[in-house]
Amino acid sequence: MTVPVLLDRRLHAFRSDLADARLKGQVEAERFVQGKPMRVALPVVDLRGEPRPASGPQTQFLLGDDVIVFDEADGWCWVQATRDGYVGYVEQSALEQPKGEPTHVVNVPRTFVYPGADLRFPHVQTLSLGARVIVTGKTETRGTNYLVLENGEAIIARHLRPVAGHADDFVAVAETLLHTPYLWGGTSAFGIDCSGLVQLSMRMAGKNAPRDSDMQAAAIGAIIEPDADYGNLKRGDLVFWKGHAAIMADEKTLIHANGHTMSTNYEPLHDAIERIAYLYGYPTAVRRP
Repeated sequence: MTVPVLLDRRLHAFRSDLADARLKGQVEAERFVQGKPMRVALPVVDLRGEPRPASGPQTQFLLGDDVIVFDEADGWCWVQATRDGYVGYVEQSALEQPKGEPTHVVNVPRTFVYPGADLRFPHVQTLSLGARVIVTGKTETRGTNYLVLENGEAIIARHLRPVAGHADDFVAVAETLLHTPYLWGGTSAFGIDCSGLVQLSMRMAGKNAPRDSDMQAAAIGAIIEPDADYGNLKRGDLVFWKGHAAIMADEKTLIHANGHTMSTNYEPLHDAIERIAYLYGYPTAVRRP
């Protein structure tokens, strides 16, 4: 008999009828399957809690993200992200079979994909920071350098970097996303939420981070005990409330994606603490990556 284990459904693929084969012996299900690898084929894809368009997005995937598909039905796939383990449903049309490993990642907030190496061409896609592509060549047109994709499309060369590289300062990455609209479940430069900002910024700096704020508050770096006036914090520290995450830009100012301004912006730490307190209480944790 399977011994009940409390597993986070956000990070473990199991339902009463079907479960990830790796969970056999930990959960009960009618069937266990291995799952098959697929890859996100669109610039941004919503991961939903249920297989229907009206289900709110839990998070998002970006072009080039890898997933494991456990089930396909009625135009939906039940998947788990390879990068952060998040589980949910995406539209089947958003996925494709992997065709080699991505070589480059977008390293600016947003960039255009052109049908050829000419910025005067009408663009065919817009990609977010963090999107991954396969580059097969390079060329120059009127002094502008382009990297050419496997399908012949092109991206401005300076807007990409090799996937093995990373930014030196994740806070500086977050600062490039200032004024990005707030979007619940968002993980892109088109719309982002508080923990999405933390995760994407850290990923671009070569640091893995869980997806949701409660996961981040439990796992990232070391716990810091703040002074009574929070005077011992520094750039890069993470401040958590119940359901919210923010990044210290310096010892007195944070940067966060928030529903108050509906954008990513700076805010004095003490102003944020006072503003948030009456609804959600005081900070629950401070961590130093």
